[in-house]
Amino acid sequence: MSGLFHDRPVTAPAADPTEANHAPEPIAVIDAARVNIGKQADLVHLVTFDALTGRGGTVFTLNLDHLVKLEHDPAFRAAYDQATYVSADGAPVVAMARRQGANLVRVTGADLVRPLCEAAALARIPVHFFGTTPEILATTETVLRCEYPRLIVASLESPPFGFSPFGIDARAAAERIASSGARICFIALGAPKQEIFAEFARRWAPGVTFVCIGAALDFIGGGQSRAPQAFQAAGLEWLWRLIHDPRRLTKRYALSALYLVRYNVRELAGRLSRRRFFPASDDTTRQE
Repeated sequence: MSGLFHDRPVTAPAADPTEANHAPEPIAVIDAARVNIGKQADLVHLVTFDALTGRGGTVFTLNLDHLVKLEHDPAFRAAYDQATYVSADGAPVVAMARRQGANLVRVTGADLVRPLCEAAALARIPVHFFGTTPEILATTETVLRCEYPRLIVASLESPPFGFSPFGIDARAAAERIASSGARICFIALGAPKQEIFAEFARRWAPGVTFVCIGAALDFIGGGQSRAPQAFQAAGLEWLWRLIHDPRRLTKRYALSALYLVRYNVRELAGRLSRRRFFPASDDTTRQE
């Protein structure tokens, strides 16, 4: 068969690692981070195409917690600077980007696993799962193989507690991922570790696209319960998670809320400053 449908696993050679980053142009820039993906379907298409052509990369989903961490973590910022694809994850980030004129919707790591596995199954692209616990990995594989019988799971790996996202152990893990034949690797380590590892690993596995998915495998494997659809649609998934895990998430969400307030104040101050110094241009804009 031709096109996206194959009877054998894809074995396209990895692209030249010296090739320039093929990241799309940004559609919004929020402090230290750029967003260049507007729709989930576009991202699934791009990752599938990269896998079929042997081009690797990284996929990050930007949320408020990431923006907080980006202010203080140089390794995290460096990973974001080199990211191939970045989507807006969370209603506040979507709103920030839309105020810049971006046409986009929320695209989360948790929502990416099934569409990418479906596309990978159709195209016979081997996938790898890295992170969480061995039990969750095994259950996730069973669930996804049942849903997508043609899915090729090249390998599963649950790194040990305290796994460093760079160094000798990280390089060995990246080389195992590359040697497995996988073209898409789902990383479930949590931020910022998963993004830092993804950026590090792409050096040793240049033909693999590393997709950072947070707690997605725990949702699929039954380790955690995801918020009901009504909470997700209302942009209140954070509230559901806070109710169910207040000890771990209270500080994170408090810092995120403070960041959002500071960002909105800076944005408002910038608008008022522009109106003060360029009133004519504002009037012209309103007339247009």
